[in-house]
Amino acid sequence: MALLEEWRSYAYNQQADQKQMQAFWADYFEQEKGVYEQLLASPEEEVRGTVKELAEKYGLDIQIMTGFLDGINDSLKEPNPIETMEEDTEVSLAFDTEKLYKNMVDAKADWLYNLPQWDAIYDEETRKKFYLEAKKMNTVIKPRKIGRNEPCPCGSGRKYKQCHGRTKELEAELQEMLAASEEEAEQ
Repeated sequence: MALLEEWRSYAYNQQADQKQMQAFWADYFEQEKGVYEQLLASPEEEVRGTVKELAEKYGLDIQIMTGFLDGINDSLKEPNPIETMEEDTEVSLAFDTEKLYKNMVDAKADWLYNLPQWDAIYDEETRKKFYLEAKKMNTVIKPRKIGRNEPCPCGSGRKYKQCHGRTKELEAELQEMLAASEEEAEQ
């Protein structure tokens, strides 16, 4: 069984005792924080090694190191082969700092994106910008529905019901135009 499969079957076990799982995750998050503190202290340094070597370097057991690699993989410059990795698989922890920060925000991991090591990497204004960008990444914006008596968005000056609201085909086309213009306005 590949390491990642073992990690996921244990870490996301639905039949496990809830208190044990809470304790497991609290311990995991504390260990994860310790690794990130070390990595962020030297963000330009590429850390490489086998899964086993990195686990030993950071004082983690193989299972916790596998979870860490699973969590950081989307933030790496080159993703690791996490689906098939074993203890002797060579991996890299060369991360993209911007991606990492945004992924931490997206995961709501405030204990990670608020680490003091970020102060030496990005100023407060840049972190705030990244924070807002990360929050918008998964925000779904519904197109606004046009009321019958509102002015037509095509700019004709007529009411929607007397202009493009007359046919369903034109209405669908106008909704697409409106959604596209709102997307452009947000960017």
